[in-house]
Amino acid sequence: MASTTWGREVAEAYDAASAPMFDPEVLDPTVDFLEELAASGPVLELAVGTGRVALPLAARGVLVSGIDLSPDMVERLRAKPGADRVAVTIGDMTTTRVAGSFNLVCLVWNAIMNVTTQEDQVAVFTNASAHLRPGGCFVVEVAVPRPFRHTPGELGRVFAMADDHVGIDTYDDTVGQILSSHHWTEVQGHLVRHSAPYRYVWPSELDLMARLAGLRLAQRWAGWRKEPFTSASTSQVAVFEKGA
Repeated sequence: MASTTWGREVAEAYDAASAPMFDPEVLDPTVDFLEELAASGPVLELAVGTGRVALPLAARGVLVSGIDLSPDMVERLRAKPGADRVAVTIGDMTTTRVAGSFNLVCLVWNAIMNVTTQEDQVAVFTNASAHLRPGGCFVVEVAVPRPFRHTPGELGRVFAMADDHVGIDTYDDTVGQILSSHHWTEVQGHLVRHSAPYRYVWPSELDLMARLAGLRLAQRWAGWRKEPFTSASTSQVAVFEKGA
């Protein structure tokens, strides 16, 4: 399987370790953007996880469904208030289908990178397109690659250094575009270590994947507040539209 999945240890620590992403300053613009784009229609979130985005979106009255590969992550979601408003299917987002058609399919916070081959990333786009109504949109939030140019003897790049979190990326396969992200996080007095492979993807590559799936680029922003996307942007929110 080319998709990275999270087990129980990661799932149990996920929300606490990701606390900054639950901050209203981060989360509210995300939900605002998706609610506006959904235009009162149903939404499908791929890699729905513990419900960081799906639950507040559903709390606004949006009909939300989700797909996730990890039963442990979904178990955390289902234990939260409002979880009964989100129908979740356990499965791989490259192939799993759910009933119905959607105004919006979304894949946020670098989750496209959890799929570690180009072929399967294309399959994610194809699956998203198959769930969309004509005129519907597929939204992908993902970092803009900044490959590490290391000198002999250097193993990786430190991207986070705080009292409660150290993060290191190692670029393992520049041909396959694979990096591994390594995290040491203090969660409730315990040190949690997690490492996983990811496949980084270029903006132009995303656009070609979309075309293969019958989608076209409609918008690209540097963030959820619709900041202009430039050559200096380190992240992107790309909106791909299915033709009517």
